[in-house]
Amino acid sequence: MRKGKANGYLIQLLVAETCRLSCELMTAALCRYRRRLSVVACATDSNEILKAYAAKKPHVCIISSHLKDGDSSGISVARELHAAHEEARILMLIDSPERGAVVEAFRSGALGVFTRDGAFGELCQAIQKVSTGQIWANNEQLQYLVESIADGSSPAITDAKGNTLLTRREQSLVDLVAQGRTNRDISRELNLSEHTVRNYLFRIFNKLGTSNRLELALYALNHKESGKEQLVTQD
Repeated sequence: MRKGKANGYLIQLLVAETCRLSCELMTAALCRYRRRLSVVACATDSNEILKAYAAKKPHVCIISSHLKDGDSSGISVARELHAAHEEARILMLIDSPERGAVVEAFRSGALGVFTRDGAFGELCQAIQKVSTGQIWANNEQLQYLVESIADGSSPAITDAKGNTLLTRREQSLVDLVAQGRTNRDISRELNLSEHTVRNYLFRIFNKLGTSNRLELALYALNHKESGKEQLVTQD
């Protein structure tokens, strides 16, 4: 996975909005910002986004949840883009901070969500964070994420060939982390020392390519959603 272009490097952006005028206004604002941001492509519908990403490979895609080709089409194309290009880093623009909108954005593969009533400076901070592979969300949005993961246990995490990546004990830890449990809670639940819990977590991080508990929780959410889609397909 590519490293983000922060700390003085030029961050290349794809901007996807509901209309061409909105794209141009955001592009102008971003290019005037004091940080090194460059809009290399604009799009107003799903096909344009996919083609622009393939051609330009921007560091961050700022995608509106609603595009020219329909309501929630931004969510759908983000999911498609993430499936085709795992390295794609997406910041989803949503109209409302409601729970459903936030969770759907993360389920689509976005690393961050930003509501339209937020300050422009905060949007640029979100871009910086997402460009380095970090998650951007406020405390309330993170709580939505944790609650959505905790709504039932996650299916066993497997690779593309269906091989199980985690042991049964490691999977148990993932489920508890996804429920928002602390290391102390987990140690009591599984009758382990906190030191052992930390060692398990570091091992899980290495296996799944995550670096912290939040990234692990988001990984579990996306995996859970993928499992549901596979069941629907099989049915």
